[in-house]
Order: sequence, then structure tokens, then C-alpha cells
Amino acid sequence: MDPNAELGDFLRSRRERTSPHSLGLQSVVPRRVPGLRREELARLAGVSVDYYTRLEQGRPISPSEGVLDALGSALGLEDIERRYLVELARARNRPKRQPQAAQAVRPGLLRLMDTFGDMPAYVLGRRTDVLAANQMARVLLTNFSAMPARERNATRWLLLDERARAIYRNWEEVASDIVGCLRLDAVRRPDDPRTSELVGELSAKSPEFRKWWESQRVVTRCGEKHLHHPMVGDLEFEVEALRSHDDEEQTLFVYLPKSRSRSEEALADLSSWQDSPGRAVRPSRV
Repeated sequence: MDPNAELGDFLRSRRERTSPHSLGLQSVVPRRVPGLRREELARLAGVSVDYYTRLEQGRPISPSEGVLDALGSALGLEDIERRYLVELARARNRPKRQPQAAQAVRPGLLRLMDTFGDMPAYVLGRRTDVLAANQMARVLLTNFSAMPARERNATRWLLLDERARAIYRNWEEVASDIVGCLRLDAVRRPDDPRTSELVGELSAKSPEFRKWWESQRVVTRCGEKHLHHPMVGDLEFEVEALRSHDDEEQTLFVYLPKSRSRSEEALADLSSWQDSPGRAVRPSRV
């Protein structure tokens, strides 16, 4: 991942999506393409056209926080997009990191995950790797522990496993969101070989991934999940994300069925079926 090129691509994509009319800009010359012109954005951000052009071309320059803030305001970026813009600008100055050892889920997160009982829960680490999942998450979604270790990745599963498309009724929303999460994660470790390997595999195998990755969309939200399970039918969940204070690279996700809904009853039925005599309950670690 080349941070300079990524910064230029991100700025260009956001410039092209910004409506001049929304900013009160009028033009006597017909526009050949939608979006702001470079000189218009440069003027709004208070920088020279030459400076902005070099930024968008991916030249190795380091914009100040003031310039980044001005560009973010001119482009009307959301908070997460501003954060991503800053991460991109910082990435080129980060020292090259040594290859990192495989992550081990924090014991405290494991204990917390197990307290949710019948609520599906799992822990994601770097590059959306699945570090742990409780019994209900494996029953509801998929048995991550049965996968080869290098394939236990939420983005990979959502994009390449046809069963994921069948499980999530709002699959496109869920899948595009996790690609946005992966992009935000990738900029923090632009030299991580495992991330590059994952992005390369998904780019080669999934046209949806290529489209969403090239759109430079970034997200951190969880949103609602609408699922269909072959045993209990449709379920609706609100998802909460709990990040470890001691390790920001590990996040616990909990699926909460909508209160006083059929989903609560369906999840309880699924849990009681799994705990019925003769059915072994696997340990909660992936």
C-alpha cells in the first residue's frame, strides 16, 4: 500500500463527489465532469492549486494538520473520513514495522464474551481476523474454529463464502461496511504483509470487494444486522462494539436481538435446541 498514492486517490474521489451547487459555486463554463475542480477546492481550502495538485498526484509531501483540516472542511468530510485522511497523511512517515506475531485474544475479552451466554459474540483483531467466537456466534453465523487459521477472517468469509450471503438478508450493506473497516485498519499498517495478501486475494476473487475498495469508503459503525437462519427463520439484531482499553486492535462484537421482538424468542429457541441432550457444546475459543 502506497500512502502517497492512497492519499491522492482519496482526495480525488471526495472532490469528484462534492457538488459545487451545495457550496454555492456557480460556473459560466459547462462542467465536463461532476464535482469540484481542483482550483475550486484549493481556493476553498486556502492552498495553492499547484500544492493541491501535487497532493492529489501522490507526490511525497507532508500536509500539515491545518491543511488537512481545511481540506476536510471544504470537502464536507464526515468525522471518520477526516480521521482516515489524517491516518493517510501520517502513514508515509511511520517507520517500517517488524512483522508482528499472531494475535492472541486478551483473557479479559474472552471472559467478557463468555458472560453474554445466549447472545452471539465474537472478537475481531487486526485486518478483521476472527480471534474468538462463542457458541451462539458459531451456531448463528459459521463455525470459524473449523476453518484453517489463515482463513478465519470476517471480511474474507463475508465476501467469499456463499453461505454468508444466504445468512445476511442485508448482505450488501454488511459486506461493504466491513470492507470499509478493513480499509481503515490497513492504513495504520501499510507494510503489513498479511493485510496485503488478504487485499490481493479478495481483489482477485470478488468484484464487489474491488468496487468497494476502490471507492475509498471507510466506516466504523456496526449498524443493524438482518439474518435468516434455516432453523428459526428471520432475526434482527442491534450490534454493540466494545474495544479493549489495553489493546485497540481487538474489538468485541455482541449481537443483541431487538427487545420484545420475535428475534428474542427465536434466539432462545435456537439456544435451547443446541443445549438439548445429546448435543455437545464446543468450547467458546476459536
